[in-house]
Amino acid sequence: MNQDKSKLSEVEHIKERSRFLEGTIQDSLKDEVTGNLYAQDQQLIKFHGSYVQSDRELDKERKAQKLEPLYSFMIRVRVPGGVASPAQWITMDNLATKYGMPTLKLTTRQAFELHGILKHNLKPTIKEINESLMDSIAACGDVNRNVMCTVNPYTSNIHEDVQQVALAVSEHLTPKTKAYYKIWVNDEQVAGPVEDITEEPIYGKTYLPRKFKITFAIPPYNDTDVYAHDIGLIAIEENGKLAGFNFTAGGGMGMTFGDENTFPRLGNLLGYAPVEKAVDVCEKLLTIQRDYGNRENRKLSRFKYTIEREGLDFVKTELNKRLGYDLEPAKPYTFTTNGDSYGWVKGANGNWYNTLYIEGGRVKDTEQFQLRKGLRAIAEILEGGDFRLTGNQNIVIGNVSEALKPKVQELLVQHGLEAHQDVTPLHQHSIACVALNLCPLANAEGERYLPSLITKIHAILEKYGIPEQPITIRMTGCPNGCGRPYLGEIGFVGRAPGKYNLYLGAAFNGDRMNVLHKEALSEEEILAELDPLIAQYAAERTPNEHFGDFLVRKEIIQHSYSKADFHLA
Repeated sequence: MNQDKSKLSEVEHIKERSRFLEGTIQDSLKDEVTGNLYAQDQQLIKFHGSYVQSDRELDKERKAQKLEPLYSFMIRVRVPGGVASPAQWITMDNLATKYGMPTLKLTTRQAFELHGILKHNLKPTIKEINESLMDSIAACGDVNRNVMCTVNPYTSNIHEDVQQVALAVSEHLTPKTKAYYKIWVNDEQVAGPVEDITEEPIYGKTYLPRKFKITFAIPPYNDTDVYAHDIGLIAIEENGKLAGFNFTAGGGMGMTFGDENTFPRLGNLLGYAPVEKAVDVCEKLLTIQRDYGNRENRKLSRFKYTIEREGLDFVKTELNKRLGYDLEPAKPYTFTTNGDSYGWVKGANGNWYNTLYIEGGRVKDTEQFQLRKGLRAIAEILEGGDFRLTGNQNIVIGNVSEALKPKVQELLVQHGLEAHQDVTPLHQHSIACVALNLCPLANAEGERYLPSLITKIHAILEKYGIPEQPITIRMTGCPNGCGRPYLGEIGFVGRAPGKYNLYLGAAFNGDRMNVLHKEALSEEEILAELDPLIAQYAAERTPNEHFGDFLVRKEIIQHSYSKADFHLA
């Protein structure tokens, strides 16, 4: 796609001048006049895994004192496939205390986030992350980001093989620039020697038009929301072995209020390829977006818009051309849920796995529950085990030996983690983004507010005799969709403080989006809207029918799931 250079977005010019993402970040870090970075470096540091934030609740007071906002930084740490060692968990816990809020955030894309990092602590924090054999490069920015994978190995004998393919895709599509190590690690690359990179063999000088996300799922579990990403790989098992993957392309959750050219979208099923071709297919799809994505308007630059503009047939033809072979027809598969399964389960390898609910993905200590201390104590004894971050902001304590399981269970009880699991199915099937007060894009609360709203929604379920019914509930503070709100059977998207758009009708297994039901509702109005719908659902549902499916069957939610219909209330 030839695009007029005079019309390219400013971010494209910043990337082109950046010398493969180095920019003037080192000079920005030395500037003691401000807690922020130079404007161009605020864009480039995203590629290094960090965003500028401020405590918005202090902005008014600081402005009155003629002070700039209290700037700090979020650092996102990649965990390809979601699996971290106990030592890496301890490193993140240490850094949260040493430099952060102090809490750990488990994201909806199986990464760690540290919040509240001051500018002068950026370099030591990222350096210590690298010393733990993790990194933050490509955790943000216009590149392929953290590669997700179903984390529960007891779901399938092929889990470890799928995990290895996810790691291979992540490694292959990680930027090759030396700038990350030059700035943050003093030219010391923990995992191997650093070559002097003068080109990016896959990305080129200007990388991708926008962020790019890849996820793996192992049926029947869609716990990574495979359709919501630029590329989805659905594992196909044959005779107990990993045969290959069905590929989807063009998913993405973000949109902009008031701009009907923007919309969330689910990925299209493209076809099937054997396991040895998975990395190749991912690379070629990514390069199609590199070459044809919109670099003029960043609101329309995701792969989903490229597919809408160029057409799915064009993308399929171009993919086959670049591969030198055609994808095979997609293989049959079934998804049953996009949630997590909780509690202890024994894996095929004889070890134990315990999925723990973590409210909003926020690992912190409270008077009731000592989540941080408890998970830290488990990490210190978890020899041979691991921690697995889920796409639903939860954690799996994995590979626990039979001998070690009683000790882990004792620590869960001792620190209140076992009691923390005593929540409703609504809470267990919920996701919330950070939102206020830290996210500069947020219009309304997310993580801090959703649990209390869910408690009130659960009271409605109790009133109508269905308190144990799981319903996926997603909330974000803005329409960018970090918490995948458009895949919630009930979705909330912040319009203003205390006001949310209400979306209804997504599928429990994540293969159908919801649709706008009502705009800018207060809590009282939300509960008033949901009460009669839940009453009708309790009275008229069929056996095993989920809430979203019921709303569609009863034509309470009516649309053909096209981009135009999505915006209709």
